[in-house]
Amino acid sequence: FSGLSNRQRVWLVVGTVLVVTLFLFSVLKGRTAPSITLWEISLSESIRDIAPRLHVTGKSLARELNLSLDVDKNIPVEELGVSKKDLKHTAHHLIGHTDSNAKYYIYLALIIWGWIFLVIIGRPVNSELADRKFWFPKIFYTIALLLSVGVAGMFFGKSPNPMEGVVKVFKTMVGLYPDPWIKVAALILFIGLVVVGNKLICGWACPFGALQELCYKIPLLGRFRKYKLPFVLTNTVRIVLFLVTLTVLFGWVGGKKGMVIYHYVNPFNLFNLDFEYPSIILSIALSLVMGIFFYRPFCSFICPFGLISWFFERLSLYRVRIDHEKCTECMACVKACPSLATKGKVAKMFWQADCFSCSRCLNVCPVDAIKYESVFKR
Repeated sequence: FSGLSNRQRVWLVVGTVLVVTLFLFSVLKGRTAPSITLWEISLSESIRDIAPRLHVTGKSLARELNLSLDVDKNIPVEELGVSKKDLKHTAHHLIGHTDSNAKYYIYLALIIWGWIFLVIIGRPVNSELADRKFWFPKIFYTIALLLSVGVAGMFFGKSPNPMEGVVKVFKTMVGLYPDPWIKVAALILFIGLVVVGNKLICGWACPFGALQELCYKIPLLGRFRKYKLPFVLTNTVRIVLFLVTLTVLFGWVGGKKGMVIYHYVNPFNLFNLDFEYPSIILSIALSLVMGIFFYRPFCSFICPFGLISWFFERLSLYRVRIDHEKCTECMACVKACPSLATKGKVAKMFWQADCFSCSRCLNVCPVDAIKYESVFKR
């Protein structure tokens, strides 16, 4: 960064101070303490007594206990055939879903840092084109990924996260969560962070997305990454899974209203070390092993927020942009891109593959036709 201008240096200092402050504030504030401890739960209590302390509705607690959503919620759970072991297990699982409000500051800090790096300080002002291989140093992105996994993931646990931000909104619509507007506001916040910078929330801040990214960045394995998964395939699977989940959740098929398919493949359980179903372990293992060879497979095939954020990418204020008057279509950026996003940009496609703002394409163009900038800049 010896070539940074004075303006860039000011942004670097201010941004670093702001990000460190947000990190320290969130860590000191810590994880939100649950309003109930496991030893306070009694089989003599009813679903209506227990559910509010777990921040869920009676229907949600009934579903987690494998009871009918319409079961009598005013009688002791013991009379419903619930064992002490099942009750404690369910309570522990639901406590793990309690959102840590401090974690939002971590997300904000990582996104601010990603935006400053991509838009302002990643490329020295008036630097020679021949020096482009030194632009956007990878170490800064890697540090952000490690902080996402270590702090937003392992320290703060699974919740909140972008995937649950989508799922919880639909769960409130079938009565599984109280305070629906709080869940809607959380989803709007995550979508807003997509709009600020192209999927920065997914590319720079999401803990499991970061873990997949780190797997993909493992050195010495580049020769095995010759192929990219067809976007038509991955997005079709993602859309179909999303629609099937909604039909099951709302009870339109299957007769199990309130059942959430994503629960059985939720990789964020890793950050709570909560492997309730064998399918969760399988989902995590496949995502990380496949993630060594293919870019972010869970995001591409399964994640519902990945699907929604892909749609809202069209509204992103800052993104990778190609000057098509300069572009010679040498495909250097397409080769550098781990997905098919840049290929869609070169071809001027409206519905391009997901772009995670990873910066790989920004220092390879031989004619300086590609930049990360505002959509309002000509």
